[in-house]
Amino acid sequence: MRRWIHIGALLAAVAAASVASADTVDVGGVKRSYTTQLPAKKPAPLVVVLHGKTQRGADMVARTAWPQVAKREGFAVVFPDGLNHAWADARTKAGPALRGPPVGTDDVAFIAKLVEKLVANGTADPKRIYVAGISNGGAMVMTLICARADLFAAGASVVMNLTDEAAVTCHPSRPLPMLIMNSTADPLVPYEGGRGSSYFAADGFWSTNETLEFWRKLNGCEIDDADVTDLPDRAPADQSTVTRISSHCPRGHDVVLYRINHGGHRMPGFSPDARFPKIATRLLGPQNGDIDGAETIWTFFRQFP
Repeated sequence: MRRWIHIGALLAAVAAASVASADTVDVGGVKRSYTTQLPAKKPAPLVVVLHGKTQRGADMVARTAWPQVAKREGFAVVFPDGLNHAWADARTKAGPALRGPPVGTDDVAFIAKLVEKLVANGTADPKRIYVAGISNGGAMVMTLICARADLFAAGASVVMNLTDEAAVTCHPSRPLPMLIMNSTADPLVPYEGGRGSSYFAADGFWSTNETLEFWRKLNGCEIDDADVTDLPDRAPADQSTVTRISSHCPRGHDVVLYRINHGGHRMPGFSPDARFPKIATRLLGPQNGDIDGAETIWTFFRQFP
């Protein structure tokens, strides 16, 4: 009988670990929503995953491997929702057809309060909190690291470059490991900087090389590449490949670039990142299938601290 009780408890714990639950937190009198997926064992590492503009946290749950990776690796993951499906990052300029959050929105305060809540209730290990985001969410990652480096152990930004506005206000309290994952055929955030070719693109982006150099300088790294590795082309049909570029950095200050060669404004993955993949490819460019974004980012995060 005791054996069956043990097995039943284990199955219940596994089931509980895979269930995502929605909740809210009050930030300056505004109810902010988010979804969490909790592991059986707590406190645990926590990854904050930030969606792109026009998306919600639910899109990150359904269209990325974060839930599966979190369940397998035993960490907590939270998917916050931006107001108006967008984040109030350090940039003030946006594409002509896209609205940002309401004026006065403080998303740094929102994410900070959310992290503090999950630490206080025993969910998150305060020494192992990470933040990852795509597009507008990637810009918000940079904004958070610049403003509240004390909260995080590492960050990852996908398909996003810095701008003058974002860089001039960036004064992190300490160096943090940073992963950048950018695509050379991105029509919204051009790899070489400037303005993308899409109607929805904003202007004034730095190049990826300038963005990489900025983080290397912040982290006390050498400016030159440490190692350049072409990864196996596991999905030839996607017509894109991946190159990993590392940096010479002090221990624990790592800066890594995953360059998606001929990839679009997409999260690399082993499954489609959009409900209508063909339309997404036409508007945003191809999705790389040689690596999975969530898997790759977690492999980076788990090294720190």
